[in-house]
Amino acid sequence: MKGKISSKKHFAAYLTVVFMISGPFVFAQNLSQGTTTPASMSRDDLASQIQEKAKQLESIDKQLQSTRATLKSVKGEKATLQKELNNLTSNINQLNLSLKSDEINIQKLFLEVESLGYDLEDIGNSIQDKKNAIEKILLEFQKNEHKNNNLLLIFLRSSSLADGVLETQTLNNLQSQLVVDVGSLRSIQDEYSQKIQIASSKKNSIESHKRDSENKKLIVQDQQEERTTLLKQTKNKESVFAQQVTQLEKLQQQIANEIEALDSVLRTKIDPATLPPLISGVLLMPIEGGKNVISQGYGRTDFAQSTYKSKWHNGIDFGIPIGTPVMAAEDGVAAAVGNNDLYCPKAAYGRFIAIKNNNNLVTLYAHMSRQIVQVGQQVKRGEVIGYSGKTGWATGPHLHFTVFAAPTFYMRPTKNCGPMPQGGDINPMGYL
Repeated sequence: MKGKISSKKHFAAYLTVVFMISGPFVFAQNLSQGTTTPASMSRDDLASQIQEKAKQLESIDKQLQSTRATLKSVKGEKATLQKELNNLTSNINQLNLSLKSDEINIQKLFLEVESLGYDLEDIGNSIQDKKNAIEKILLEFQKNEHKNNNLLLIFLRSSSLADGVLETQTLNNLQSQLVVDVGSLRSIQDEYSQKIQIASSKKNSIESHKRDSENKKLIVQDQQEERTTLLKQTKNKESVFAQQVTQLEKLQQQIANEIEALDSVLRTKIDPATLPPLISGVLLMPIEGGKNVISQGYGRTDFAQSTYKSKWHNGIDFGIPIGTPVMAAEDGVAAAVGNNDLYCPKAAYGRFIAIKNNNNLVTLYAHMSRQIVQVGQQVKRGEVIGYSGKTGWATGPHLHFTVFAAPTFYMRPTKNCGPMPQGGDINPMGYL
């Protein structure tokens, strides 16, 4: 690019550069279809609308934060009918706020995509102007191509030495300007491609919010049905609810002891040589917020020693609201998708997903409100597989996350609680 244009070979090279740059522009134009400047709304109007949506989201987020703050105080509290009814009502309110947030986010993203249409139009015009300028320079070179081959001819054909020097300098100036214009065109093209990527990302986010909204509406229905069932079963009497809790606690401990009795044996069967290196990032955090929302760690935690007769917690808990998207921690295949509540309500894992990952680990996601994958389905790292909840034995809304060594994992049939995931568990924090 910095050398002299002194032959047809160099001239052809410059043409190649221009075609290489103009090619992606055409490709980007195809990608941007559907991302056009709206005829009814100006750029300033769009900016104003986006700002208004951002304020609405900020207001809703503050309301959501207040509902999430109650999650930390739920664990360990005595269960009462009124408390359970209040929790269900709180869950429904939180989900409705989250649905409103999704709705506004979708509107805001649509406005942002439309606003990008203005940017793309401006950049597209700049690209076309720059291409036109380059074409003019190339035409000038083409006209003077015979002169470029021999500087001596320029001086011989010129009426004076001064004219020869001037003509040579003009050609050099054209070459320098071409170098500048081609570099500028490449820079503008990069900016255009970046805008296209941003627009594409926002369109994907719109689809994600739509998917989440559809599933949250179903989760709201489940919560409403659970509230109705609870009132019917207890006849709205604290005494009846207390009796049910006493019976449930015995069942919970029985099942927890049964799970830990097998898991403790399977832990001794783990062969470290079959596991991936203990490195942070081998697994993705299954929810947004990561370590900041961990409500219980792995192993002999204080809560486990005071609550479980086994004194052991085989995973980690993320204290998050019902309906929070749950992501696959690594590529793999859904080995099991089940619901213990169909057999032993509120006594085990509830709704769960077990994914056999490609790194010889199995990741378990439990107490979910909804699963959106099927057994045998291939999943990708970061893909949403379901939503957090409070199914199974859960004192509050959260996601339980366990990591098993794959060779020790299996689905065990139980007498009273349906198919149960079992395996030798590992501290997830070594991989997350």
